[in-house]
Amino acid sequence: MKIRFWGVRGSIPTPGPETVKYGGNTTCIEVRPDDGSIIIIGAGSGIRGLGNKLVVQDMKKGPLKVNLFISHTHWDHIMGFPFFTPIFIPGNKIKVHGPVNIGDEELEHIFSLQMSYNYFPLRADELAADISYEVLRESSFQLDNGVRVTTKILNHPIIDLGYKIEADGRKLVTIYDHEPFSNLFDGSPEDDDYDEVAKIEGEKAARENNRRVMQFMQGADLLIHDAQYTNGEYQSSKIGWGHSPMEYVVYSGIKAGVKRLALFHHEPMRSDGEFDTLERVLKKRAAKITAHPMEVFFAREGLELSL
Repeated sequence: MKIRFWGVRGSIPTPGPETVKYGGNTTCIEVRPDDGSIIIIGAGSGIRGLGNKLVVQDMKKGPLKVNLFISHTHWDHIMGFPFFTPIFIPGNKIKVHGPVNIGDEELEHIFSLQMSYNYFPLRADELAADISYEVLRESSFQLDNGVRVTTKILNHPIIDLGYKIEADGRKLVTIYDHEPFSNLFDGSPEDDDYDEVAKIEGEKAARENNRRVMQFMQGADLLIHDAQYTNGEYQSSKIGWGHSPMEYVVYSGIKAGVKRLALFHHEPMRSDGEFDTLERVLKKRAAKITAHPMEVFFAREGLELSL
């Protein structure tokens, strides 16, 4: 199984001289099992470059068959779809998988909405490819080629799925936007609305949900995990924003027995130089936690990995 990063940034594309090394496009990765089938996770702005490559290289062999998985429908994760060239070419088959949205809005409706005339010159019903949509919940299933996909609901301000892709004897786990679960009832006895029972139950729920996420990533050959903030940034003003502090992610990966950890969904204000410094610090931290540390690195556009 081979993986290539086409977009690694969170929130908004950030082109410019300070983001050349790690990249400024939003989330998109290409996954290729050994049979050559095409799996894409994320339709951020990075999917544009991937689409152009598929047309030039893969379409020499005939029409494309693509399984596109969406973690959630925040704009940075779907904004590249209208610029994904294969959707304009007859004969291509694109199956979009993703979670149900707030108010049970259909996945197809959300994708079509960003291609209405208010936002885009072509409408979704004018696309030439055969595009279908499948709503996912927590489940485990096989694709036509035998690749197993398992989903896990994460902690984000909208319904958000992590994906586990198992193929060729290897395991890839993606946790694109996620914040550690916390006790929503963690109040003080001095508070007017303090409820001791609710606090105890809230603590149990948070602990159990974090355990399930840890179990989901257990033993991954590669974990691609949201790590938008440092712990200092997170604790000072980002709690509740739906993203993880990178120190917590490194610790969780080691505890879950992950072999390689790609820190992902980069803070848009972060420069290449800052990533270089943070990577050195986090590698040292991981080495101190265990005698057999996992490989830790920040994902960057164009990076190709073989599992």
